[in-house]
Amino acid sequence: MTSPFPSDDPQTEPPNDLDAEQAALGSMFLSRDTITEVAAILALDDYYRPAHATIHAAITAMHTSGLPVDPITVAAHLRDAGDLQRIGGPSYLHTLVQATPTAANGSYYAQIVTDVAKQRRLIETGTRLIAHGRRDASGTERIAAQAAEELATIRATDRWPAPIPLGTHAALPVFPVSALAPWLAEHVAAVAEFTQTPPDLGATMALAAVSTAAGGRVHVEIRPGWREQSNLYLVCAMPPASRKSDVFAAMTEPIYDVERQLQEESRARIIEAETAKEAALAEAEGLMARARKPGDGMDRTALVAEASAAKLLAEEIAVPPRPRLTVSGDITPEPLAQQLAVHRCLAALSPEGDLFDIIAGRYSAKPNLGVFLQAHKGERLQTDRITREQPSVDKPALTIGITPQPAVLQDLAGAPGARDRGLLARFLYALPASNLGYRKTRTTPVPEAVAQRYHARLSGLLHTLYALPEPVTVPLTPQADRAVEALQDRLEVALRPEQPLAHLLDWAGKLVGHAARVALLLHLADRITDDRWGQPVPEEAIHRAAEITDYYTQHALAVFDLIGSDPATDAAQTILGWLRRPRTDGTWRTTIKRRDAVAASRRFRTVTQVEPALALLESHGYLRANAPSRTGRAGQPATATYRVHPSLQEGSADAR
Repeated sequence: MTSPFPSDDPQTEPPNDLDAEQAALGSMFLSRDTITEVAAILALDDYYRPAHATIHAAITAMHTSGLPVDPITVAAHLRDAGDLQRIGGPSYLHTLVQATPTAANGSYYAQIVTDVAKQRRLIETGTRLIAHGRRDASGTERIAAQAAEELATIRATDRWPAPIPLGTHAALPVFPVSALAPWLAEHVAAVAEFTQTPPDLGATMALAAVSTAAGGRVHVEIRPGWREQSNLYLVCAMPPASRKSDVFAAMTEPIYDVERQLQEESRARIIEAETAKEAALAEAEGLMARARKPGDGMDRTALVAEASAAKLLAEEIAVPPRPRLTVSGDITPEPLAQQLAVHRCLAALSPEGDLFDIIAGRYSAKPNLGVFLQAHKGERLQTDRITREQPSVDKPALTIGITPQPAVLQDLAGAPGARDRGLLARFLYALPASNLGYRKTRTTPVPEAVAQRYHARLSGLLHTLYALPEPVTVPLTPQADRAVEALQDRLEVALRPEQPLAHLLDWAGKLVGHAARVALLLHLADRITDDRWGQPVPEEAIHRAAEITDYYTQHALAVFDLIGSDPATDAAQTILGWLRRPRTDGTWRTTIKRRDAVAASRRFRTVTQVEPALALLESHGYLRANAPSRTGRAGQPATATYRVHPSLQEGSADAR
């Protein structure tokens, strides 16, 4: 095919890379995600060929409008604008796709184009300044000022922002409140406004409240053989004076009201059973007392038999336990195991972090994590003997909803086995920014109708599910099953080396299960008023749950960085220390490869060990990955090269 562009003399042609320009545009055709990545790097005037800028503008305009982007749709768009023949016709758009090796490298192609464009601007600026200098020898001061201004403009386009220190993060996303059921969402929003707290706090406790009602009483079946309970471990960490207690009380009040109602309703039944049992025991003891008296004419054998029968009758009288939905936030593992053996489904709710302190070993040098591990998954829990009938419990379910200070998370991470045995991986974390210093002094109280609706719906959910004689399993619709499969596929990619979750395999490995649990809770909250909660969980509940777990994923990355329990953080600190030291010849490292990082410390043995740390340093802005160099060998993997932030060089100039 004839190129739509005229040929240029390579001796006089300004710097450009038409292959990279074509590949950048082709990658935008191949992947919608790449459109955003390329558009963030490339400006229209970075293209050497004007027709390429025209195509780029058409793609981004269509993408912003939500229109599908491919060579056929873009050709139609350009035809309507009168630009189709000017860019080389519809066949040239297909040529761009064919010229693109892979959409995965779209950002690298864009960076090549940007770098060459800056080189052209530098040459153009130099040429322009030479011409000015020759024409006006007396205006050197003005020409020098103009030169400085133009060079500063070029430099500004290549400025490299200062890195984000490890342990801190840029702004994290806000909880997607709209994904909750309307009666939950409106109450969360109203409480957040009244208390001037982030909605993350109320939303996390709203999920904990629904989990208290459903946890262990309703299960979700994703596919045959794969079931998840509906209890969650939730933590929203905020600093002191954040009004956590006010939000906690507003979101949990119905739980404690229902618990008191259940206890009051069972009071007469418990007293009656206790009285009957005491009477039977007293009768047995009376018969035994008669059998012990000396004297003739008594049939002691018959008395003993009667006493034994009375005692057996007394033991058969079961005294129901006092109903409980919750345990205190400072309960220790052993009493918690005993309470789960009696009640099976419980929630540990607290506005403070006492539970984490206890897990971390406040009362024991060796923390007892077993009950917390088993009660999340529903594994059989062996306990000390409580009654003859109930020495252990199947399918225990514990819900945890607490709002500690961030420092408490660090203490938990330091508990022996907390990371290795998977306790930290069982939590969904929220780390919202504090509103302190920006709160309004006069706020709108929670509307009475909103508060009453929340109280009535949550109370109804608690009563309905508490009354279930046996756990109920709710399946997914076929469409929801496929949505879960799509989540699994997306997560699998994120677990690969150098991907965002590569260093959180333990936590991310439970993410799809957590999404299914959240979807079930959303489904129950949606359906509690129309008695259709036992119907299959629909696809839209999976999508809403995925939005919520995506939120918790971003916060988990920040939390694991904060608590320092993440091996990638320690490894990243090691690599940073190495990069901050000059070579033996006094020069600084401006680029590195993965194998160079392996040589940074004896703690590293393979490239696989450093990949999570390099990904973390890249996400914090200390490194920038360039396009992988081609090896020239079929099947030979490309080697990524990382540019090192100039701030890591002692005495270096400002970051660019």
